Amino acid sequence: MSASGTTPLTPAPEPAPGLAGVPAPPTAPPSDSRMTGRQKLVLTLLLGAQFMVAVDFSILNVALPVVGEGLGFSLSHLQWIATSFALAAAGFTLLFGRVADLVGRKRLFIGGMVVLGLSSALGGLATSPEVLLTARVLQGLATAAVTPAGLALLTTAFKEGPLRERALGLNGALMSAGFTAGAILGGLLTDLLSWRWAFFINVPVAALVVALAPSMITDSRPTGRPKLDVPGAMTVTGGLLLLVFGLTRAGETGWTTPTTLAALIAGAVLLVAFVRVERRATAPLVPVRILKRRSVIWGNTAGLIAFATETSLVFLLTLYLQEVLGYSPLATGLAFGVLGLGTVLGGTLGGRAVGRFGNRRTIMTGGAVQAVATIALVALGTSGSWIWLLLVATFIGGVGNMLMIVGFMVTATSGLPDEEQGLATGLATMTQQVGITLGIPVMSAVVTARTGAATGPDAVLSGVSTAILVNSVLVLAGSLLAGTLLTRRGGRSAEHGPAHR
Repeated sequence: MSASGTTPLTPAPEPAPGLAGVPAPPTAPPSDSRMTGRQKLVLTLLLGAQFMVAVDFSILNVALPVVGEGLGFSLSHLQWIATSFALAAAGFTLLFGRVADLVGRKRLFIGGMVVLGLSSALGGLATSPEVLLTARVLQGLATAAVTPAGLALLTTAFKEGPLRERALGLNGALMSAGFTAGAILGGLLTDLLSWRWAFFINVPVAALVVALAPSMITDSRPTGRPKLDVPGAMTVTGGLLLLVFGLTRAGETGWTTPTTLAALIAGAVLLVAFVRVERRATAPLVPVRILKRRSVIWGNTAGLIAFATETSLVFLLTLYLQEVLGYSPLATGLAFGVLGLGTVLGGTLGGRAVGRFGNRRTIMTGGAVQAVATIALVALGTSGSWIWLLLVATFIGGVGNMLMIVGFMVTATSGLPDEEQGLATGLATMTQQVGITLGIPVMSAVVTARTGAATGPDAVLSGVSTAILVNSVLVLAGSLLAGTLLTRRGGRSAEHGPAHR
């Protein structure tokens, strides 16, 4: 049948030789919505690596005081265990995303996994703060290489359509679940064994991925070997490093201190310089035409909002659970397990939602669900019975947040050729990591402004409730803005979803 419902007037096929008069059995058309066995193996390998990287973001958070006592970190320097990782991961992601396009995604992915395994072993064996921080920087660099290279391998292994949407949905679900699993796993390993196992657990996983990847993953090599845009690489990496450093310092010392302001201003200047450099470069790190694409701009805006609001909400609820309800770090991590279940469900539904309703509607619906679930948390009180509201709201909010993230990932990586997927995924990963870094200092500043010098459970609850309200408004406004502006110029993937429907 044709699209209009009428039967086209085409000649009937002649019977096959030797089988005159016997109709040939119908041949099933190839399905674009089913994965082959090899694709399933590749997906499992890549998702396992991405899950491991996500766990590394949070596995040490609940163990920081124990690590500090074991290695002699002062209280003021303890945050550098997390900050050193974040600086390297966010600062070098865009550079490595482009390097993956130039030298091969498979090569960079495997090399990054090797560094991740070795640096994890170094961290587990560390006997001084200097060695541990070196290990964390190397872990961050490995993450900056593995994440965009792995995502580019994922997007090139599955062409645009249902399979890519499903793969990106599962990827987003496992990465978000990895953040939650990291907190739970870190608490369990620290209580049952030692904080060192938060590092050692990576070593066998990395070794397995490195052993299997060469035979399972098919590389997508660039046809040429253009020169790396060194001025662009220096300005964007320096700008991102200073921006992340300034955001981290803002969360510790405030937004108006000289160090914070100097870092933020210098970072902004370098990023502006980066755009100017790219306009004149013969082989730019990020072609300006890509930065002008509506799907790249507003897709990444939605992703920035999604990651900044959800990760900072976890920070706020950690304050609530520990400072107001008196939960232990391990009990806090277990409470966030429900949020992890919500993100897994949202990731599972996200690919289907994009295929059925389109990127724009998925982003807007996810943002609305997350905002409603978040604003319900303003009602939290000092009684332990409020934990039920927290569990229900974080589960629902996790579903909405993951719908946003899947919509963001599909939008930000669609419509670009395979040779630029490393760049697209590098931009998306950079957005993710800057969002994770941005949200906590912003919400911390809101809490501090509300509580002032007051202390105690009531004061903490007041500050947390105000920040939760701001968080809810931010995610609703951001998702609606991104979704609305994606409709202009009516791009097919943004407005209606891919043509496979």
